[in-house]
Amino acid sequence: MVDRPAVRTPHGVVRGTVEGGVAAYRGMPYAVAGRFAAPRDALGWTGVRDASAVGPAAPQPPSRLAAVMGPGGGLAQSEDCLTVNVWTPDLHGEGGTGLPVLVWLHGGGFSSGSGGEDFYAGAQLAAHGRMVVVTANYRLGAFGYAYLGPETAAVNPGLLDQLAALRWVRASAPAFGGDPARVTLAGQSAGALSALALLAHPAGRGLFARAVLQSPPAGVAPAVPEQATARTRRLAELAGTADLRAPDATALLRAQQDLARERDEPLSVTPALQLVAAGGLPRDLVGAARTDVPLLAGTAREEARAFFPGAAAGALAEVTARGFTDGTLRLAARAATAYVYRFDWAPQGSPLGPCHCIELPFVFGADRPVWGAAPMLAGADPAELRRLTAEVQGAWAAFVHTGDPGWPAYPQVRSFGYGA
Repeated sequence: MVDRPAVRTPHGVVRGTVEGGVAAYRGMPYAVAGRFAAPRDALGWTGVRDASAVGPAAPQPPSRLAAVMGPGGGLAQSEDCLTVNVWTPDLHGEGGTGLPVLVWLHGGGFSSGSGGEDFYAGAQLAAHGRMVVVTANYRLGAFGYAYLGPETAAVNPGLLDQLAALRWVRASAPAFGGDPARVTLAGQSAGALSALALLAHPAGRGLFARAVLQSPPAGVAPAVPEQATARTRRLAELAGTADLRAPDATALLRAQQDLARERDEPLSVTPALQLVAAGGLPRDLVGAARTDVPLLAGTAREEARAFFPGAAAGALAEVTARGFTDGTLRLAARAATAYVYRFDWAPQGSPLGPCHCIELPFVFGADRPVWGAAPMLAGADPAELRRLTAEVQGAWAAFVHTGDPGWPAYPQVRSFGYGA
């Protein structure tokens, strides 16, 4: 076995590490971009680039979901954040093994998160599923979704970053043993809504063959340009500038948080800064999404409890339906092939129930130490965590490999719960 496998990518040679029976390559640049500019391909390098550490996260405030997922890893932050991480069973860097590829877009309400968080480390999923797992960083908040108008800046820079990452995967997958024709685009929450947006955006065509949408807030429509313009203008006022390119990242983040507090509405999961229906992106993502891409999609039974734990049960059910479930089922009904699940599991007696994010540990390995501090898993039986991890990883891997997770297509809905 090669202790530190080196592979030649289109940009240059990278040397990774071996962990859990797979090779890992972290912090590889896929693009570069100035503030509010469209991403450009990353520059190549000479020599061997060390790929043992993740790159910085996009500038962001604290996550509002730490109360359910637990604290993140406290990653460094930088506007120069467009990197990917790869885990592959192709240990010797031989390439050409034709493994399917899963590309993961993290959640976080378009304002927080990172593909480099240990929550999403792909070693276990890559090993158990015999697939290449790729996680990506993309610009967030004001840096990714402020709307300055198409004449002055890129539209939806964060979404353009995701497209650039997919193009990197198409070019680079063979170096890691992956097949660029067998790419599954996957994401959770804002990452799932991004995947839905790429199903509806002309530029997404040809970059992935299947899609996994975990808890997509499909009821959140992209902002219309007029609304996005007004919010961006208010962002500039709060930052005390007429030019949002001027403030340093800390000042812009502070203004972003002030805007979020101003725009906060009771029982709303719509971020103040998010996707904008412009630049080729339609307003009705569900209605415009391609129907020929096989889907694996689902929600948690009590999504809204993660956001509004003190709200009445009826209100939580209405937010879950309006924000998540109704749009997901509408999407499944339109698709030529869709497999739908609902996550009904939670630790016995948990006040959070089967809330938003509850399925994430089981995709990436709920028995890993990073999930030990997750409030949503408090009190869980370790044997139950292992059982459900095996079930979920098995279903996701089957879908990535064959397009069928192992249960009948929609309208049947597979429940993940106790002994299900």
